[in-house]
Amino acid sequence: MKTLALVLTVAALAACSDRQPDTAAPATDAPASGAAADANDPSSAEAPAPMPGDDPESGPASAQASMDTAYVQDDYLGRWTGVEGMYLEVAAKPEGGVTLDMQWDLDNRGTFDGSVTAEGLRFMRNGVAETAVPSDGDATGLKYLAGKQNCLTVKPGEGYCRD
Repeated sequence: MKTLALVLTVAALAACSDRQPDTAAPATDAPASGAAADANDPSSAEAPAPMPGDDPESGPASAQASMDTAYVQDDYLGRWTGVEGMYLEVAAKPEGGVTLDMQWDLDNRGTFDGSVTAEGLRFMRNGVAETAVPSDGDATGLKYLAGKQNCLTVKPGEGYCRD
């Protein structure tokens, strides 16, 4: 009876464990060429294979595969036009960063501090972190902006373009 209780206890502990049984061949001093990395050992993780468009010197291509060059702060400055009276006005702040004056839907208008990052124009709006990403008009999801080339997309249905 004690043996049965011991077997059940071990089985219950094994079922609750988050460790996977080792089904791989015994470890050797040097892994064979092309051997899979141990998922539990971060030091054995291999670098991901390069994606199309990656630059070996500067790293992975940005989410904007259609953009040939990275945006700098001056590229964001000025007025961007949305649909139905929506707009985004970006101005440089003397102490660094930018200010965004925007009307982002029919009922909401505001001014927010922002910064230019590798991903795009980042800002906090009503407690939510947002990023206006360089895109084309098709990426905005807005019919009126379709076909335009120099745009910023905050999220589907919210975008601004320059003519």
